[in-house]
Amino acid sequence: MSSFAPSAITSGPSNTTNDMASRAIPAGSVPPIAAKTADPLGLSGLNMPIALRRRLPRLVTSSFLVAGDIASYLVAYFVLLTFLPGGSESTVVERAFTLAALAAIVLYASAGLYPGYRLHDHEHLRRRAIAAVKVAVLTVFGAIILSEGGGLPLAIIGFLGLGLIVQQFVHWFARSLCWRLGIWGERAVIIGGRNLIPALMAHFKDHWQYGIKPEYASSDAPEASPDGGPSIALIAGDTGSLALDLAAMRRRFAEVILLSDTPSLKVSGLRPADVGGEIGIRLTTGGNSVNSDLVRRILDLAIAIPATIVVAPFIAIAAAAIYAIDPGPVFFRHTREGLSGKPVHVLKLRTMYQDAEQRLEALFRENPAMRAEWLAHFKLKDDPRVLPVIGHLLRSSSFDELPQLANIIAGEMAIVGPRPFPEYHLLAMDGEFRDKRRSVTPGLTGLWQISERSNADIELQQQLDEFYIDNRSLWFDCQILLSTIPAVFKRRGAY
Repeated sequence: MSSFAPSAITSGPSNTTNDMASRAIPAGSVPPIAAKTADPLGLSGLNMPIALRRRLPRLVTSSFLVAGDIASYLVAYFVLLTFLPGGSESTVVERAFTLAALAAIVLYASAGLYPGYRLHDHEHLRRRAIAAVKVAVLTVFGAIILSEGGGLPLAIIGFLGLGLIVQQFVHWFARSLCWRLGIWGERAVIIGGRNLIPALMAHFKDHWQYGIKPEYASSDAPEASPDGGPSIALIAGDTGSLALDLAAMRRRFAEVILLSDTPSLKVSGLRPADVGGEIGIRLTTGGNSVNSDLVRRILDLAIAIPATIVVAPFIAIAAAAIYAIDPGPVFFRHTREGLSGKPVHVLKLRTMYQDAEQRLEALFRENPAMRAEWLAHFKLKDDPRVLPVIGHLLRSSSFDELPQLANIIAGEMAIVGPRPFPEYHLLAMDGEFRDKRRSVTPGLTGLWQISERSNADIELQQQLDEFYIDNRSLWFDCQILLSTIPAVFKRRGAY
């Protein structure tokens, strides 16, 4: 799902005050461009049409991504090579793999994935998975019609599925390479309240994966030259005062995009939507259906039950280490708020001393700075309550959370969802947001765990959870789940 709603928006509440009257853009005029950016490909001195000069970096970037997808399918082929039959039947399978890979790449291109700017990662995953399923259905159907061996359909499905997994890593590498070469992204002018523009500039620079190279619009800068100006205008906040400007903007820019909220920045409360041939944009509440809830429950059990069997011996070893350092109960049960406000007794490996509360109160009396850190994050980087060695190891790796697989099997939690917070943590959040959290099942991992973890303060935690709930989907859950593993290994913001 894109984080933008081009040319059409839904309306919604906003927590950010945007003074559009304060923007440095005269009414009825097109915003001038503050400055030209560097030309990484050295195209400015070449005598070529302006349109081609604009599109060449995009074409080069798309070529890198296509090459990455081809490489991913080659990796999938060589992995499956040992399982393939020999002789003439092997030739048939190889040809089927080649046609399937080419068809998938064509569908990726038609889905706008080359280069795929301004899309969330879970939208990339959704479009790729849909394309792979289409190709699998067609190739399997063709194999059945042509009676080309009973094992061919299964081989094609395995090839496409494995290729889809490998593509997630290769696509990340290809995007990073293009970004380092300076060819990733498109220049864009940000238009909005002065209090919002710096935050948006910082956001898009930090999250370069969206393919936005943000620039300021300046009222005293000369008109941009037609060969180097940004082709995109991003409008944030109240657009009512821009009604007279939109026609001029559409003549000046190739795209005029009305920004919706981002995961870590509240812009206007707008949610992206596809028109889909309808006469208008539908305003919905984020739509959970009985079918999607059932699919989530099936996936939760399919993941939680085998995972519990695998990690049980490691949990036993960790429990023994905890008991050796601080004899007593090795598991910790804490009551949290779950779906519809129902209490959930969350199960964790104990990582603190048994007199943790007394230690915390003594620390606050002696160190007011620690109290301030606690009130901002409800966590401490140097927490004296944590058990030496084993406690820090379990918390930094999030291994102490794994007993919650039992809560998932019991139906009290899900694999992906907002983390179940203690009552003192929830009291720092407003009542409307708490009601929204109660509308979904709490999860073992969530959006803020893969993005900020313990570095997020209360406001950012609320923003990330609210974005997830408003944009919740099976594809979003899959993307969060795939991103959890590298986030755990990086240990950034975990303590």
